[in-house]
Amino acid sequence: MAYLTDRKRAHGLGSSHSGTRRHWRMSMSSIALAILIPLFVFTFGAVLGGTYEEVVIYYQRPIPAAIAVLTFIVGFWHFRTGAQVMIEDYSQGFTRRALIVGVTCLSYALAAIGVLALIRLAL
Repeated sequence: MAYLTDRKRAHGLGSSHSGTRRHWRMSMSSIALAILIPLFVFTFGAVLGGTYEEVVIYYQRPIPAAIAVLTFIVGFWHFRTGAQVMIEDYSQGFTRRALIVGVTCLSYALAAIGVLALIRLAL
């Protein structure tokens, strides 16, 4: 029979056993997005209203293409994690699992569509 104090049982564990790690990753992705979103707006704004040929030529350059790809990936990853936390807080049972799977599939699909569209545009 083990005698553990409440503190010993809870040390290093959140209520979901991974709260600190998730919070840290969300904070890091927030910082990354705080840098990437203005860069994306400035790079995208440079070709906004241009012809198709100008946009293709612009996104064939590596810096604007890399900024757009990183923004898609980090943005949709941040969306997935945030939506999953919200779903875990406000739903239960099978609904929770189904919504988490749906949000995960949606975010990965949208990120893949954005990245593949940009790759197709750049190549």
